[in-house]
Amino acid sequence: MEEQTRLTAWVRGHVQGVGFRWWVRSRALELGLTGSAGNLADGRVEVIAEGARSDCDRLLALLRGGRTPGMVNGVVERWTEPRGDLHGFIER
Repeated sequence: MEEQTRLTAWVRGHVQGVGFRWWVRSRALELGLTGSAGNLADGRVEVIAEGARSDCDRLLALLRGGRTPGMVNGVVERWTEPRGDLHGFIER
């Protein structure tokens, strides 16, 4: 079985009010990931995803890939051990 991980990514740019969280949720579900995408007060979107390392890497590449709704100016990520407490993928 492939290594499981937890990705937390903070996405900055014009990413609120443009369908970005819905887009992230759709990509994450296609990859079989669990987690959430939520707006932060400072205009960033926080993405939390758990699953296979390769699938989380794919999601991170999509976040940075330039084909998202709005405009991404940067993504900062943190990798940690999965907690296993996430079910489905929700927009917050």
